[in-house]
Amino acid sequence: MGALMSAAAEDQRNGQDDTEERYAFPMPPAGGWTADDLDRIKGLPPHTELIDGGLFFVSPQTFFRMAALRLLENALVQQAPEHLYVIREMTTKLGKRDRPEPDLMVVRESALGGPEQTWYAPADILLAVEIVSDESVERDRELKPRKYAAAGIRHFWRVEKNDGLPVVYVYELDPATNSYAVTGIHHNRLKVDVPYPIEVDLTAVDRRRGGQD
Repeated sequence: MGALMSAAAEDQRNGQDDTEERYAFPMPPAGGWTADDLDRIKGLPPHTELIDGGLFFVSPQTFFRMAALRLLENALVQQAPEHLYVIREMTTKLGKRDRPEPDLMVVRESALGGPEQTWYAPADILLAVEIVSDESVERDRELKPRKYAAAGIRHFWRVEKNDGLPVVYVYELDPATNSYAVTGIHHNRLKVDVPYPIEVDLTAVDRRRGGQD
């Protein structure tokens, strides 16, 4: 019996060690990680962001987030002029210790650097879009918009869920204060003229309402 218990305890310890090793993440250097480090750190989960030198990991996405992202991406792509390109879930390098990943970006086509490109400069971004998740409310409402504005990204959308449908909060950079000013809160239908004319039936996020992808 003692041998069996010892073996079981050893198995348990090994299991714990395996779990710890599986979920072990690299220790940050003094002062935190830099934006360039994000391409070199091994074993990071997909869509890891760097904010103020710290790593932020993405929780499993909800159906709402997936559906809202697809709806907005399709609309932006279909209505974009030829000199602009819609980017999904890639990073922007805002500074030495900031490399967040907007859910969507609209960039100048001239910013496209080939298949190995992993980030875009804020000077090339016309629009950044964040879809708010439960674990990212503070970052998406406060921290990231403040950093996008300081980097000079002119247009920003924040998307939140209300009664199962997306509500889009539209912001534009005020050059006098270098901060965002809200220009509209859109329920059911999004219609804007900048950064280019865009119209989206927000109720189409729910296919049961007869919406299209």
